[in-house]
Amino acid sequence: MSAKRISLKNAKENKLFYFVANTVVYRETDGRCLILKRSQNEKVHAGKYCVPGGKLEWKALDLKRPTRMNGDVFDFEQAVEHLLAREVKEEAGIEIETNLKYINSVAFVRPDEIPVILVKFAAKYKTGEVKLEKRAFTDYAWVNAEEVKSFACIQGIPQEVAHAIKLFGAGA
Repeated sequence: MSAKRISLKNAKENKLFYFVANTVVYRETDGRCLILKRSQNEKVHAGKYCVPGGKLEWKALDLKRPTRMNGDVFDFEQAVEHLLAREVKEEAGIEIETNLKYINSVAFVRPDEIPVILVKFAAKYKTGEVKLEKRAFTDYAWVNAEEVKSFACIQGIPQEVAHAIKLFGAGA
């Protein structure tokens, strides 16, 4: 029997996480990646530089519009690609290519005790001028693998920027 709604009623409490995806946006014209400075009002990593991304929201799983039915299971194909395209547009005002390259993942527990699974990708910049989401970000920079080291970044961001540059850079 197919699901009628999204609910946590039957979920095992020890199996619940936020699902978050981030992407290092790589600009081919100059081999640089976009970093954003988080507002001081953010709950996690306030004032630190990061890359665009966000949480998968239940509204993205509209049971009236799955991309396909897999028996009695609702499938939502390319959910992560859509999530990242939406978040990059909301947070930075730009568009990315949808061909994502996997970087790595991490599980962590936020200060407000919410467990998170974070999956990190790299994507090529497609078009647009950076326009930061108001109240969420206060600054941005396009950086190379050396320049990023001089910014107060969330741990791992400099390595992820370097990885994205290797994935998409000259000779890749």
